[in-house]
Amino acid sequence: MNLYHKLTFGQMHARQPAIIAVAEKLGRGANSLAMKLCNFASLDPALRLRGIRGLSGASALDRAVWSEFHANLGEAAPASEEAFQRLFDPSLKEEVEVVAADGVRKRIMPQGDTERLANVKVRRGQAYFRDAVLNNFGGRCGVTGLAVRELLVASHILPWGKFEAERLDVRNGLSLSRLHDAAFDAGLITFDHELRLQLSRRLKSFLPHRAVAESFSAYEGQSLHLAKDAVLPEEQYLAVHRREIFHQ
Repeated sequence: MNLYHKLTFGQMHARQPAIIAVAEKLGRGANSLAMKLCNFASLDPALRLRGIRGLSGASALDRAVWSEFHANLGEAAPASEEAFQRLFDPSLKEEVEVVAADGVRKRIMPQGDTERLANVKVRRGQAYFRDAVLNNFGGRCGVTGLAVRELLVASHILPWGKFEAERLDVRNGLSLSRLHDAAFDAGLITFDHELRLQLSRRLKSFLPHRAVAESFSAYEGQSLHLAKDAVLPEEQYLAVHRREIFHQ
């Protein structure tokens, strides 16, 4: 389940570098692992909403694993992340990350609060969420298309501290540059029901300042950059952000 949520459906094939790397560690074929992920895809309601259906061979065990993982995401996601890390370094001295184009590589951690988290469970959960969200957006900022991974943040739509049940849900994440993540958290920007960028009156009051015009106004009204097979951000979560956080 960990790897499933770090790849989009179109990346679930035997030539995908991450699938090859994980399959090798598990001692199984890449084609077998890819088929297993596609079986999970057939159980994913977020993909069905986009008209995407996986393979029809999901077993009773697949269904049980899917249900158990998502019924207790706060515990299951960090545990799965630790298991994933141990595959590549049993000592857990060096962490790895899934980057679709590169496969599995040494994790490049951004400077900031996530790096300083002392609680192992929280850190594992954050690592899982970051990989899942950034890869769901193709490793790019959803607003600008910036593809420098070190400058990207897996931003929570519903605040981490207030919505424990949703904090590790990939549908609760946006891949944003550090600047746009800060603006989103501060309620200076949001996204409408069609995922188009909206600017607050507060932010617009700084126009025609060049930095605001180039970083925000240039993208106003444009939809988030998402792959056709990506899991869409949950509209109910965005509605809460628009209603309770965004400063219209």
